[in-house]
Amino acid sequence: MTIADIGTLTRFLTKTNSTTFTEAQLLIFVNNSYERIVGKLIAQTSGGQMKFGDFNYTAFPSFAVTMTNSEPAYDLTDWGTTDEEAILTILGVEVLDNDGNWHTLTPITLDEIRDKGIALSEYQKTDGLPLEYEKRDNQIILYPAPDNGVSVTLSGGLRVYSLRTADRFTSAEVTTGTKEPGFPSPWHDIIAYESSYQYAMANGMPNAGFYKSEMDRKERELMSFIFKRNQDDRPIMTNKTINYI
Repeated sequence: MTIADIGTLTRFLTKTNSTTFTEAQLLIFVNNSYERIVGKLIAQTSGGQMKFGDFNYTAFPSFAVTMTNSEPAYDLTDWGTTDEEAILTILGVEVLDNDGNWHTLTPITLDEIRDKGIALSEYQKTDGLPLEYEKRDNQIILYPAPDNGVSVTLSGGLRVYSLRTADRFTSAEVTTGTKEPGFPSPWHDIIAYESSYQYAMANGMPNAGFYKSEMDRKERELMSFIFKRNQDDRPIMTNKTINYI
């Protein structure tokens, strides 16, 4: 279902037209619904082997970041050229050594550092090739901090794999009308029902509950499907060791 189809269905459901339900208003409702659905799909699949990503992106979500000598902390919100490319979930981090080889970093928490009995200011305090990374607030903190090209390549030498939000519609794409939401097409109409619900709530329409119930029903179907789409995996029974000591 294209964005033009979604707009047509939304106005049909709400008995509106482009004057009473403008393109600008529709775009806000559609994008709000689109981002919420993609966020739930990411949350639904985050612990599984086949993680969800918006179909409209043409490249895997990874960022090559330039590091600074002796600087351990890097702000996640600085990466990506658009809001849609902003990082939602980190999947892994790598660094490039001065020989051109990538190394996978091990995630570590602040509590784990403290459990080692080492003061945070003393932990991995000699600059070098980063081995671990900590996630704190909106930052990645490298341990140790990178050195100035002695063992690590600074320029584009930090690579972060992530999951990102929906590839939202633009007003130009609404005018063109051909772009589709980046999740399975049998459930594209969820956006139309949710947009209708939001419009009905804003305008005191009595059938808002109907739009909400249809939206919820279709969304449950989508979440059930997305959780089971990894059909090539087969459960294998293995022996479990029990320690009686």
